[in-house]
Amino acid sequence: MIPRTSYDIQLAHGGVLRLGARTLVMGVVNVTPDSFAGNGGGVDAGRAVAEGLALVEAGADLLDVGGESTRPGAAPIDAAEESSRVLPVVEALARQATVPISIDTYKASVARRATAHGASLVNDVSGLRYDPDLAEATAEARAALVVSHTRGRARDMYGEAHYAAVADEVAAELEWSLRTAVAAGIPRDRLIVDPGIGFAKRAGQSFTMLAQLDRLRSLDRPILVGPSRKSYLTAVLGDVPPEHREWGTAGAVAASVLLGAHIVRVHGVRAMLDVVRVADAIRMHRGTADPEAPAASSFTTS
Repeated sequence: MIPRTSYDIQLAHGGVLRLGARTLVMGVVNVTPDSFAGNGGGVDAGRAVAEGLALVEAGADLLDVGGESTRPGAAPIDAAEESSRVLPVVEALARQATVPISIDTYKASVARRATAHGASLVNDVSGLRYDPDLAEATAEARAALVVSHTRGRARDMYGEAHYAAVADEVAAELEWSLRTAVAAGIPRDRLIVDPGIGFAKRAGQSFTMLAQLDRLRSLDRPILVGPSRKSYLTAVLGDVPPEHREWGTAGAVAASVLLGAHIVRVHGVRAMLDVVRVADAIRMHRGTADPEAPAASSFTTS
């Protein structure tokens, strides 16, 4: 059982995300025509908003809205197309949902517009390696930032999947992302790290990263893990489509919680919320805290 430090993350628009008392569940809202996971509203903004609201009803603590597929091998789209997909969804969810909205983008122009439309944090799969202006855009919006680990671009990232010690190298490369963010004006206490399961990592490397998640504690930042429905699971489950990987996802989610994750990013919120609750109960009963004490609220506004 890995100890978990508590953090308060300041968000854009005055919110505070309280991390550590319990694991938060981030629900994925895909606004793409080619979602690998088979969920989301396609590029229909109304359907995507309805999907997001349903995820909140199911128990999501945050929503992550993305308009470009970042699966390995995916083709990029330009910022104008991405903005046209996500901005109506972000604006509607920021107005109607009761949880913080994250924009899943590596483009500075998309982040600027999305935070202006109500997004309170930016989720960058590139760890600030794709667009040098993204950190400055996030700083200007006073938003929180998730920096994820990857190498290369979607079309060639597996060519970069060479590690002598994957967890140690991921930690070192995430530290570069943290330093880059701070140099651009983002306070370190607004930063969250993501080991990038499945990004520039083959299946065995992704499982090793999960098993050694505690190596990221040296960064002294909250940890977000996105293990949901990804192809690394087929190394264990066999060649099954993403929608049939929920039991495998459940195993990875439970392990992530027990090994110190503060947030898990998932597609099937209702089922994974049960997994998180049980794993959190195990954590609580393992520690010294009063197991009957109520958990603190995860999100506040000032």
